[in-house]
Amino acid sequence: MSRFVKKNSLRAAVALATLSAPFAIGLSFAGQASAQPASTSASSLHSVVSAFDGGRVTASTVSQQNAIQTAQNYLEYTAFSRQGLIAQLEFEEFSYADAVYAVDHIEVDWNEQAAKSAKNYLEYSSFSRQGLIDQLEFEGFTPAQAEYGVTAVGL
Repeated sequence: MSRFVKKNSLRAAVALATLSAPFAIGLSFAGQASAQPASTSASSLHSVVSAFDGGRVTASTVSQQNAIQTAQNYLEYTAFSRQGLIAQLEFEEFSYADAVYAVDHIEVDWNEQAAKSAKNYLEYSSFSRQGLIDQLEFEGFTPAQAEYGVTAVGL
């Protein structure tokens, strides 16, 4: 489970620590909430990977890490929209939250994905420009991404 804590939100940091793993909560010299492992036991460190990131504490579970790896694997061999990739991860029985976490934590050029998807469609079927835009939008690409993809393949 991923929890986000805003700067100076000690109450939320305590809640995160209680839910995630044994943490000692403190304030840095800048007054920012931080979470540190209370112990270095292997089980607590391996169950939750935590980092202070730009004013928020993030927790990455094994399931989230697996969802990230699965998302990256899918993108290596086929094109997906953001919505389509989330749906595919859910089909693989990742929770919605883990699927969204994964998609939000990988680098993806969604315009490039739309262009690849448009190219794939044209390899096995004929489309008008508007028909292909509609198909890409149906697949979960935004109207701007669909326009980009269709333009990239010359329609």
